[in-house]
Amino acid sequence: MRLSGWSWVCALVLGSKTVAAESDAPLGVPVPDVHAFVSQGFILTSGNNYIVRSKDGSFELSEVGINFTETVTDKLRLGLQLFAHKPATGGSYNAKFDWFYLDYRWTDWLGFRAGRTKLPFGLYNEINDVDSARVPILLPQSIYPVANRDYLLAQTGAEIYGRLNLPSAGALDYRLYGGTIFLDVANQPGSPLQVVELRTPYLVGGRLLWETPLEGLRAGGSLQTLRLDAKLLQGMTVIDLQIPATLAVASVEYAPQDLLVAAEYSRWFVSSHSSPPGLFPEVTTVSERGYGMVAYRVASWLQPGAYYSFMYPDVDHRNGRAAWQHDVAATLRFDINDHWLFKLEGHYMAGTAGLTTALNDNVALPLLERNWVVFLAKTTAYF
Repeated sequence: MRLSGWSWVCALVLGSKTVAAESDAPLGVPVPDVHAFVSQGFILTSGNNYIVRSKDGSFELSEVGINFTETVTDKLRLGLQLFAHKPATGGSYNAKFDWFYLDYRWTDWLGFRAGRTKLPFGLYNEINDVDSARVPILLPQSIYPVANRDYLLAQTGAEIYGRLNLPSAGALDYRLYGGTIFLDVANQPGSPLQVVELRTPYLVGGRLLWETPLEGLRAGGSLQTLRLDAKLLQGMTVIDLQIPATLAVASVEYAPQDLLVAAEYSRWFVSSHSSPPGLFPEVTTVSERGYGMVAYRVASWLQPGAYYSFMYPDVDHRNGRAAWQHDVAATLRFDINDHWLFKLEGHYMAGTAGLTTALNDNVALPLLERNWVVFLAKTTAYF
């Protein structure tokens, strides 16, 4: 469900005021827990356009959202979030229900969720839309690409989850889910292929994390498989395209007190099958992705961080600048107060994998700048 333009903001503000007014309600009357955020970012790149048309600088990195959660009983919980952002909305700030769920936790080791639930993929996919919960402006794009946010953030379906305590061995946190993703059809102007229909017949996956006895150390893995079905139009020819994909990632994190050290390694297996056959090559491509990240809270108001991220879209073809991307990033996070933060971030990029020709005047990836830099600034207010 979507609400056009900024009209939804007025409704959210009035709704939050109503909730605040009801905070004086008699005991026993449930009052939703309300949180909201507004972010504005800036990006400037050398050589290549990245995420948006960024070579001349762009403020098209804006986010706004509000979420409501309510504990109905000791075991039943409800929640939803309205969210709008650029550039993924294609120039407008149409709001959508980013996630919504009904959550029933029967016991510590078994719970059930239904609705549009966040995907537990890797360590940080669930905070990909929560700027205040992380140090980097951009999470490592090899694992958490902004361009794939609509594919990877949440799924509509059901999930079971739980936490199993292991005597003297920590605990296991598991999540298993299945459902679908509803995608909007988007076509590039001038493209010879027009997308008529796009759907996801299935998506299933899970994540298992071991919280070790050592404070702050956890490790685990995530696995997700899905299929995209597309109906394309090329001139007068209708093409049915199926794209099954399997995404796997291994994760480890050590976060004792003010230190954070994390690393993830991933492989994505993507195939394509078309009808009529022969219009698209029927091959399976394996991409290799990973990163290492470190951050440290120097003071209550300052957290520096850095990471190195790499990506090879096809492990069998590693030659040429379009066959890889290396990203060395450094961030400074300033917490001005409990509800306002500011971040500065720089990236040294090598390779053009991960870029799009559409944003770069249809110049082929092998012809784009091999080495380039990215500068970002972002401020977020939240409560």
